[in-house]
Amino acid sequence: MIKRIFAFAAASLLTLSAVSCGEKNYADGDYSAQSSEYVNDEDDTTAGNGYGVVDLTIKDNKITACTFKTYELDGTLKDEDYGKENGEIANRDFYNKAQKALAACDKYSEQLVEKGNIKEVDAISGATVNYSEFVEAASIALKQAETD
Repeated sequence: MIKRIFAFAAASLLTLSAVSCGEKNYADGDYSAQSSEYVNDEDDTTAGNGYGVVDLTIKDNKITACTFKTYELDGTLKDEDYGKENGEIANRDFYNKAQKALAACDKYSEQLVEKGNIKEVDAISGATVNYSEFVEAASIALKQAETD
């Protein structure tokens, strides 16, 4: 499991160093990309697993809008119920951590629009898996937008 986490982080850092807005030319338009699936424990494919999807808009070589959503491996959107068990908060600490990670999704999107450069988006403590997913998906979307 440690090797999987390390490989995921290393791939995200390589992607981060390779792509950012402002260094290249991008075509106007809307772009969408999905990160790789993250599985933190092959024996437990429930909590903490999934993938992220970035949707961004580029106008005049600038990122003007961005959203980042995370999903369970089965495609279920992580929302206000993320971290609950059978619709109930069974473990308050786990639920709070899950919701903090979820809230970071909007912050990552806001930072990218504000700063305009994926390299300048700061990771948020407690949401580093989401950060890796965000960087990977945003980098793929920006790569789609590149012009020659």
